[in-house]
Amino acid sequence: MRGMRTTPEIGIQPPRRFYAWEVGIILALSLGRSAVYAVLQLAERLQVAPLTDQIATVQRSRSRHEIFDAAYQFLDVVFGLMPVALVLYLLFLHGVNPLRHWGLDLRRPGADALFGVGLFTLIGAGTLVVYSVGRSLGVTAQIVPADVTQYWWTPVALLAGAVHHSLLEEVIMVAYLCDRARRIWPQVDAGFRQGCRGRWWPGWPVWLVIGASALLRGTYHLYQGFGPGVGNLIMGLIFGWFYYRYGRVMPLVVAHFLLDAVAFLAFPLVLSTFGLSGI
Repeated sequence: MRGMRTTPEIGIQPPRRFYAWEVGIILALSLGRSAVYAVLQLAERLQVAPLTDQIATVQRSRSRHEIFDAAYQFLDVVFGLMPVALVLYLLFLHGVNPLRHWGLDLRRPGADALFGVGLFTLIGAGTLVVYSVGRSLGVTAQIVPADVTQYWWTPVALLAGAVHHSLLEEVIMVAYLCDRARRIWPQVDAGFRQGCRGRWWPGWPVWLVIGASALLRGTYHLYQGFGPGVGNLIMGLIFGWFYYRYGRVMPLVVAHFLLDAVAFLAFPLVLSTFGLSGI
């Protein structure tokens, strides 16, 4: 287990306030913006009807015409990944190889896949529990992961969407935010170095960063209702701890990809398998 951690590289060190402004800009261009819109969408939903009577769709068709729908789906993935490309580029500018630095490489495919499947199983089971409880309490909308017209390319588009979501969320919300927090706050860097030496439980500065990231993750899922917000907050805490302990984001990307791929392609089947199709 200890062999999984990637040793951080220092590279060029700009002033700490530079990183604070950078984080604000990156979030405003990506998931921070999504969080603001999700809060507004939740507020609007609460004014319209009870959440249990509403539907929240994650991936939907963009056009009635097949060729334009395919183009929109493809462009959504390309442009949606630009914040990821930007943070990778910023690390390259500072003299750091981000793929190796964050463990977003293929040096340990077996371990990454094993941990990814394990996290997928844990989070997937928890998601079903949180969703069913949220629906029964009336605080979660009915979730439709994908409402895309069925064409020959639809499964490819949905899997590409799963790659998009997994890379965007795990690279930005975990690897990038933890990296920048370490450079802004020396106590956080010291805490992550303890994880590198095998300490299982982070100190409070690291938990503060993990908690802030998890809270933001939960917030940008609030358009689905309170249940998914809480569920994704818990997911963020688990993923943040894993990254602290092992220093590799690839298992998180694998787990998130599997979660979205199963949801996009087989969500009704999963619900019926576990007897939840009526919720």
